[in-house]
Amino acid sequence: MTHNSPLSPRPSTLDPRNLPAPTVFVVDDDPAVLRSLSRLLRSEGLAVNTYTSSREFLERYNPNLPGCLLLDVAMPEMTGLELQRALIARGHEIPIVFLTGHGDSPMSAEAMKNGAVDFLSKPVNDNDLLNAVRAAIEKDRLHRQARVK
Repeated sequence: MTHNSPLSPRPSTLDPRNLPAPTVFVVDDDPAVLRSLSRLLRSEGLAVNTYTSSREFLERYNPNLPGCLLLDVAMPEMTGLELQRALIARGHEIPIVFLTGHGDSPMSAEAMKNGAVDFLSKPVNDNDLLNAVRAAIEKDRLHRQARVK
């Protein structure tokens, strides 16, 4: 029989030390890009969940899971910028790294103004992408840590 002593603290689900490892949520409508990004990120020991549309991500996203969002801009139905606005409207503060083959200065400016960690163009240098993802994961970790205090 297990006995919980009143002096032994129970782990809190809000304690960042008790959260699962961070996940990189990748949203891109191109299956080949999803496979390539997933392979690269996993080769660095990162957990990865992939989605082929913004709507699929919105339906399945659990904001309690730590991590970041690696997001394409140009997608049918709902663009990456529209997904960013939808997440903000819902109060979700997941750090976002945009990755696009169709970006321009106004898109980049809007994304960054709305809190994106980075705005990268395809094809992207692997190290630049990994550095941006690591920065986004660290931003999420610090934000979650600050909320607990």
